[in-house]
Amino acid sequence: MERRKLDPHEIETMLPTLGGWSYNGEQIRKTFKFGSYKDGLVFAVAVGQLADRMDHHPDLFIGYQRVEVGLNTHDLGGISTFDFELARQIENLA
Repeated sequence: MERRKLDPHEIETMLPTLGGWSYNGEQIRKTFKFGSYKDGLVFAVAVGQLADRMDHHPDLFIGYQRVEVGLNTHDLGGISTFDFELARQIENLA
């Protein structure tokens, strides 16, 4: 997949296709909620394995019954098409 940096308008236009993701000017982000800490941890490991296969690594913050995921493309200095692809695949894990 082509890694192309998106402008803010493109990001805001594409966000509704993800459901629950937001843009804070630096990353697209979502908090996933779980019934237990262990469920969140299992999800975070699955996200990590998926991201590693794609060679695209999100910020993951694991808390009690929640995992926050933040995506941006460091080498492009912003949000890219690749971030949206990884977000879609993460949604399939949830």
